[in-house]
Formats: sequence, structure tokens, C-alpha cells
Amino acid sequence: MAIDIIDKTITELRKRLKELEPLREEAQRIEEALGNLTGGRVGRKRGPGRPPGRPKGSGRKPAAAKKRAAGAGTRRQRKGGTRREHALKAIQSQPGITVPEVAKKLGIKPNYVYRVAGELQKEGLIKKQGKGFAAK
Repeated sequence: MAIDIIDKTITELRKRLKELEPLREEAQRIEEALGNLTGGRVGRKRGPGRPPGRPKGSGRKPAAAKKRAAGAGTRRQRKGGTRREHALKAIQSQPGITVPEVAKKLGIKPNYVYRVAGELQKEGLIKKQGKGFAAK
């Protein structure tokens, strides 16, 4: 009994989808034409190229921005050096310095220094010395 109802519903839904197919194709053509006329902006409320449900400013980027982003695989260097360089200098200048002390000296949070210290240790530039670190 329940299987018959489900089969019947499935058949009706497939039939209705078949009936609506021409409308779906027409809607697609209309959206494409509207997009061509408005420069890609189909809906008035959403803004240029932003899909529904996305926050403002998260729309498509112009071609120039895409090229900049594509070539931007490398990180921009900070003025005066990176946190990594500053942490290494602090450790070299004061052997045995702890992570919280390095963080205080650099004016940053300790979690950044822990990450950097781990990387420096893996690279063999510093070593653990008691509770602190020292340059190799």
C-alpha cells in the first residue's frame, strides 16, 4: 500500500518535471539575456555577481584582481622584517629566553611565537634549552 503511494508520487513528480523543463530552459535563456544587458547583474538586490546568501563584498573580482591574487602565492614581507626574523634575533640575543618573554619583547601574543619557534626548531636554527630556546 505505502509502496504504491510512493511509486505513484514519484511518477507524478517526474511527469511534472518533464512539463516544467521548457520553462526551466526559458528561464535560463532570460537570465542569460538579462545578464548580458546588465553586465552580469541579474538581481537588483544582490549586487554585482554576488550569489544569494553571500555577504556584501564577496562577489566576483575583476580580471585585474584575479591576476593579482593568482600571482600572490608568496606572502608580503612586513616592514622591518617578519615575526620569524624578530623572534630569531630575540632568541640569538638572549639564550634561554622563553616564549612568553619573546612575545612580550616583540609586543605580540605568545601563540604566534609558539608557532614560529616550532618552525625554527624544525629547521634547526634554534634548540630547546630548559624552558626557553637558544640559537644553534
